[in-house]
Order: sequence, then structure tokens, then C-alpha cells
Amino acid sequence: MMGGGGGAGGGGRGGLLENANPLIYERSGERPVTAGEEDEQVPDSIDAREIFDIRCCWALAGRWGFGHPLTLEELNVVEQVRIQVSDPESTVAVAFTPTIPHCSMATLIGLSIKVKLLRSLPQRFKMDVHITPGTHASEHAVNKQLADKERVAAALENTHLLEVVNQCLSARS
Repeated sequence: MMGGGGGAGGGGRGGLLENANPLIYERSGERPVTAGEEDEQVPDSIDAREIFDIRCCWALAGRWGFGHPLTLEELNVVEQVRIQVSDPESTVAVAFTPTIPHCSMATLIGLSIKVKLLRSLPQRFKMDVHITPGTHASEHAVNKQLADKERVAAALENTHLLEVVNQCLSARS
């Protein structure tokens, strides 16, 4: 199911890089912690910045063969403005943008983002991880795979694919 798909740029294991000269963007700074966030008596709602701050998820690009550790944030694959959260409705939507229209890692990037969110958020949340509209040649096929719970579950039962996802998620944050 989920093997293959396209993404942040490198399919570089022994071959040519898909995007050897990606544009590199500046990383956003750490969010200052407010007094209200430190107050244990005040409920802390989940917002887009909190999802964006799950930095391990965005460090995936270091695994794609660029030869130096770029994050998905630095490649502009993931931006805070493309994360939608409704804590009261328990929904999170993350749109990601592959660096090139035919990137072969999109499915793996989407699956890795989805797994990181599944592991990080309370079970009450429904997650929608998808390619930013109009940015990838196989956008509809990849989005269909990422939205299919049974295909995602089957992909995560594949020990090799799960190992690859775990390697992506263990990259530097």
C-alpha cells in the first residue's frame, strides 16, 4: 500500500537525488511559553502551533539523502499556516507540500506525519494528513491512501515499512 509515494525530495539511496538543490527556508523560533500555559489550573487546548511544535515529525527530511539534515520546515514541506486544529471538535488537519511535483516520498512523508500525530495526540482526535492541493502529480492517489484507515493500519503491520517510519521519526528535532 504505502510504500513508495513522493515527498521532500531525496529518493537518494544510491541514485540521483530527485531535488538536489532544494530551496531552504528559515526555521521558526521556539514559541514563548505564557503564564497561562504554565498554570496547571487552566486547561491547555491544542492549537496549530502545538501541532507544529511536534518537531520530531518535521525532522524527516534528514532521512531523504540530502547529505545534510534538513527539516520539513526548512524545505517548506510543512508550515504552521497549513495546520488546522479544532480542539473542541477533536480534529487536526495537516497539509504538506512536496518540494517537487513528482516527488517519490510523498506517501512516506504523509504516513510518517500521521503516525507521529497518532502517537502524540489523545485518541479523541481525528486526523487528516494530506498533500496541499495542486502541488503533487499523484495528489489524489496519495491522499486516498492516507485517508484509508485500513490501508494505514496494514502499512504499519509491515515491519520493514514501520522500521522506515520509525527511522524518519527518530531524526533530529
